[in-house]
Amino acid sequence: MAAGVFAVLGAAYAFQRPFREYPGQEYTDFAVPPDANEKAEFVMGRLMYPGSPYGMFGGYERFRDWRKGGTAWTNDYPRADRHFLQAVRRLTRIEVRSAEQPVNLEDGDDVFDWPWIFGVQASPMDLTDAQAKKLREYLLRGGFLMCADTWGDRDWEIFTASMRRVFPERQFVEIPDKDSVFHVLYDLSDRYGIPGEWSLHSGVPYLNGGRVGHWRGIYDDKNRLMVMADFNSDTSDSWEWADEPRYPEKYSALGIRIGVNYITYAMTH
Repeated sequence: MAAGVFAVLGAAYAFQRPFREYPGQEYTDFAVPPDANEKAEFVMGRLMYPGSPYGMFGGYERFRDWRKGGTAWTNDYPRADRHFLQAVRRLTRIEVRSAEQPVNLEDGDDVFDWPWIFGVQASPMDLTDAQAKKLREYLLRGGFLMCADTWGDRDWEIFTASMRRVFPERQFVEIPDKDSVFHVLYDLSDRYGIPGEWSLHSGVPYLNGGRVGHWRGIYDDKNRLMVMADFNSDTSDSWEWADEPRYPEKYSALGIRIGVNYITYAMTH
């Protein structure tokens, strides 16, 4: 298992491109870590994508170019990513870069240099046919996509419409508790939906009627998970607000363990 991890990480290490950063929906001047341009065994990819006009931030998407940042793919960015990477460094022995890497599916073969990518606010995602084809190839060649912060049946349908362009022959399924993705490092049999920081203000721990947390995925022909979607669960907020005393520790603890398990799984399967 260890040999497999380092073989994959070593291949990615050899071709990593320089760090780049874009303005986010919430943060435009977040401090850049000193090792942002250093190569590392693991770098967290942040998926860039065009947004649907029917998604959660549909109106906002109409007036901004997703290639320049500030749209739905930058939700919680870069604070969530960098807090999570600190936790990965503390909880594992993987050599981790402290800064994420935005990944654009239109940028040649760049996506293939990042074995693990994260798509937040995936409900507005509206991939073109070319982007879907590229993502399909990436996943079938061993890549891993994590998605989070999609709430309610309507937004789930918008998200899965894009994913059907990627895999018209494959469907999301509920991941059983016995699957190794929930046990590869931490035992995550006792999971629960994670509310975002917004719930501290509203008092309501869910959005769009999405009351119950689900963990759904897409498998390849060898029963390897290629895509994990935390549905009705704001995993990225649990990373973003991990240093906020008002945000319940139990949610950050679960969210970080989920993310670490996904990385470990992706690098060993």
